[in-house]
Amino acid sequence: MKAKLFPVVMIPLMVLVFSAWAVAGTVNEKPKLVLQITIDQMRGDFPMRYKDRLGEGGFRYLMEKGTHYINAHFQHADTETPIGHAALFTGTYPAYNGIVAGNWFDMDKGRIIYNCEDDRYPMIGKEPAKGKGRAPTNLLSSTIGDELVISNNGQSRIFSVSIKDRGAILPGGHTGKAFWYSKSDGSFVSSTYYYKEYPGWVKQWNAKKFADKYKDASWELLHDVSTYVFGKDDDRPFEVDMFGLGTTFPHPVKGDSKYFYASLIATPFGDELTADFAKTLIKAEKLGQGKHTDFMAISFSVTDYIGHVFGPSSLEAEDNVLRVDRLLADLFRFIDDQVGLDQTLIIVSADHGMCEAPEYMQSLGFEVGRLTSETIVKGTIKDGLKARLGVHGDVIRLFEYPYVYLNEEEIKKTKYSIAEIETAVAEEIIKIPGIIGAVTRTDLLKGSFAPTPVNMTILNNFHLKRSGHIHVIADQFWYFYYEMETTTKIAAIHCSPWTYDTYVPLFFAGYGIPARRISRPVTPYDIAATIATCLEIKPPSGSVGNPLVEVLKGK
Repeated sequence: MKAKLFPVVMIPLMVLVFSAWAVAGTVNEKPKLVLQITIDQMRGDFPMRYKDRLGEGGFRYLMEKGTHYINAHFQHADTETPIGHAALFTGTYPAYNGIVAGNWFDMDKGRIIYNCEDDRYPMIGKEPAKGKGRAPTNLLSSTIGDELVISNNGQSRIFSVSIKDRGAILPGGHTGKAFWYSKSDGSFVSSTYYYKEYPGWVKQWNAKKFADKYKDASWELLHDVSTYVFGKDDDRPFEVDMFGLGTTFPHPVKGDSKYFYASLIATPFGDELTADFAKTLIKAEKLGQGKHTDFMAISFSVTDYIGHVFGPSSLEAEDNVLRVDRLLADLFRFIDDQVGLDQTLIIVSADHGMCEAPEYMQSLGFEVGRLTSETIVKGTIKDGLKARLGVHGDVIRLFEYPYVYLNEEEIKKTKYSIAEIETAVAEEIIKIPGIIGAVTRTDLLKGSFAPTPVNMTILNNFHLKRSGHIHVIADQFWYFYYEMETTTKIAAIHCSPWTYDTYVPLFFAGYGIPARRISRPVTPYDIAATIATCLEIKPPSGSVGNPLVEVLKGK
């Protein structure tokens, strides 16, 4: 039998990978706890923008004591919250993990479904209701937490907490326990996928009604307004008065409002509640106290809501970053007391970045505007189809960002193929001011598209059974309207493949991680592969990331 020889070019790579793998176990073996924090909508430049104003122990700890990657970008086109959270923990694209949008049209069910929807698993203590069940069953890939559980037959424990259900469910994976905030009563809730009934400590925390302490509270500036970059711009016309919070400081939280519990998500108080619940969980479940590594995921959602309501370059967003900095410092002190920072592998990143409000960009001289979903399927496009092909607009089923879904049954009644209708619709859409791209499903399947960086992100976003027939891309700094918890239109949005939306911070700290700043391009998909190497387990099933050698060399 002939010996098989590796090509010479492979040898340096193999030495590097195996050396990194071997090094991972040299500092106190494996960490007792992996703490992966996601700060929803924390664009990559925000911590550096306000660096001189940061306190000790939060972002400054991550920058000065950890490894800071300053050039981390996602490589998928639709930079929404569920997509980013799924990518961070599966280490892969929407094309592989299946979370292609916030919502998508299910061909079999004939309706739009939510990314974490599963009616088989109603909320604990609630009657089943259509569209209200929650579970990670739409996630097609394993997460890094799942792989940890698989590696030791369930002896590691995985937990996930967020204000948003999707911010907790997707990071928790298939084997974790997830909790999220109820905007109706201020409690943290879960579904029957995870428990038949709530653990005692959850019941106790909810019974104390911690959210009620914020009734008639006021969100005020941490410092004198003159010290803020955006101190002179507290009231701009594009800012939104959501939940009665107003558009200028101080922002009153009205305790007698029917929106009281919901309003907390658009103030720093929402993150404070999340942190308190997470710390209670860590103590009650004794995470990091056993023989096997435990995993805790926390997603802080408030930065996202504030960015949407006031814009990312606003006084509110600036004050919030400073408050998140304090929140992290307090959390890290808690972790040091409970587990030890040297025994905890800490990862901090974000699910996406953020675009500026279009009106703000207009004030700087950019010719941009706002688009609505209706723009994509409005009468002019249907009129164009009729003029070109003689077909009625019924061939367009709906637009659910970022996809146009066609009605294949109606297309069969015409003399045209699905591919021909796709092309015609895409060519009509591209005529709309503010739209720069419309790539068809057929072109993606055949590979018959220009392999530009943006088009490759569209391919990474494409899943055969979930994506629509046409992926629509708005031009830079243009805005697609969409609705949040209310029908109020909002100030700013993300969801594009442009760098302001793909750019996120990426920090590794604790567990002997070296202090260094890395400028080479990396992706958040690399996180899961790096954790896997540190824990000496296999990466998630669809992983496309690479272990970050700068982190591993520090062991």
